[in-house]
Amino acid sequence: MRDSLQPGLSGEFEFVVPPNKTVPNLYPEAPEFQAMPEVFATGFLVGLIEWTCIQAMRPHLDWPSEQSVGTHVGLSHTAATPPGFAVKVKVRLLEREGKKLKFAVEAHDGVDLICQGTHERFVIDAAKFNAKTARKAAERG
Repeated sequence: MRDSLQPGLSGEFEFVVPPNKTVPNLYPEAPEFQAMPEVFATGFLVGLIEWTCIQAMRPHLDWPSEQSVGTHVGLSHTAATPPGFAVKVKVRLLEREGKKLKFAVEAHDGVDLICQGTHERFVIDAAKFNAKTARKAAERG
């Protein structure tokens, strides 16, 4: 992790919502989701926010040996976004405590502010993280 990864770092990303990122596609095996409106799913919005944070951080990490994982999500999702709309996500690093990072985040769909909140990430050593996960899977059998 480079010293340049400091509070104030910001990033933006714009993504056009395709039909396969709507609520019925979140868990296709769930009949409850199948009955829901075809609007941008909160689960996919969280992923888009994570992606934007990763893009903002990547130049400041020894990628791909250093990566980051999400550890906390505190978001509101206050407006529906139909497919075809471009969602612009803005992130700004608020705090850095060692490897723990806290971002302020917001997303807008060109009509409404659809999301505000915070997202925390933790910088990891990818090889160590993957080895630990493999051990956990092997112990389960």
